[in-house]
Amino acid sequence: MRTSNIFTGICTILLCVYTSTSPAQTSRKTTEAKTVPLILGKAEGERRVVRGWPGHPDPGESFILKVDPKNGASSHLVFLTASLAPGKEIVTHRHPDADEILFLQNGTARVHLGDIVRDVHAGATVFIPANTWIAVSNIGSDSIELLSIFSAPGFEEYMRAGSVREGEKNVPLSPADDEEIQKQHSHAVVYKEP
Repeated sequence: MRTSNIFTGICTILLCVYTSTSPAQTSRKTTEAKTVPLILGKAEGERRVVRGWPGHPDPGESFILKVDPKNGASSHLVFLTASLAPGKEIVTHRHPDADEILFLQNGTARVHLGDIVRDVHAGATVFIPANTWIAVSNIGSDSIELLSIFSAPGFEEYMRAGSVREGEKNVPLSPADDEEIQKQHSHAVVYKEP
């Protein structure tokens, strides 16, 4: 009798699992890209150069997309590296749908995180919960090498939209281009009005 009840319970659970998986979910699982293990050197990955835009007229800053849905086919993480030259800043913004971790490999920065302002140095880790305002200024005399990890994809597509692959022609964005990119990617990043 006990074995019969256990068997009935298992069958019920399996039936619930089977019927709760919609054809769309099954189809999506079979069409998603398969994740690819990666081992990347410091300079390896999708190397990109920022285009100029209104309020940020000097193009040429570079970054490397290391892991995202297109590089490694991660559906959960985005990892990129970037340099922040002396006197440059990451202007005040927030990521509505993703947590972020910034790791400073070297240098000195002033970090504005929510209501907190703090000067940090090489080895500092900054955890930015989703929807929290963040700004970073390089207040030192050396470029800061940054590592940035996001808990969900989205921001990498904004970064692609405002950049070109290394070696491609770099044409600055017009105000209309910039506005359109901001609108298209507002789910991933929102900049604070000056």
